[in-house]
Amino acid sequence: MTSPGWLRLTGIVLATLALLLVEVLFLPLRLDGTALPDVHSFPLPVTIVLPLLTMPWLTRAAARVAPILPVAGAPLIVWLLGFGVLAAGGPGGDVVVLGDVRTVALLAAGTLPAAIALGKVLGTAAVERGKAKTDG
Repeated sequence: MTSPGWLRLTGIVLATLALLLVEVLFLPLRLDGTALPDVHSFPLPVTIVLPLLTMPWLTRAAARVAPILPVAGAPLIVWLLGFGVLAAGGPGGDVVVLGDVRTVALLAAGTLPAAIALGKVLGTAAVERGKAKTDG
């Protein structure tokens, strides 16, 4: 991989980490009258939508750098590792990730679309390599 490729992949990984932080830190958002209108403290996990849109996009962007598993899967791997770090308890027992269904929904929204996009990218690359072998 060339130098510009490494630079692009680094940017993609940093964007993945930044988006993960936003997704996790704003997950407990509620309509409680503090920052948003008061609607009986109804939970509003709008950040679950964010990984549904961004993780497939980041996976395809990484695959454009190089359509191989370690490169194309880098956003998914980094997202999962970062999520695991945030879910682990800190030295005082503090945990950033919630212990309810919103966390499970965020985990699914971050991993499933990215895994589907990764499978499609790697499958397409394998078919193209197979065609190149039979043509050459």
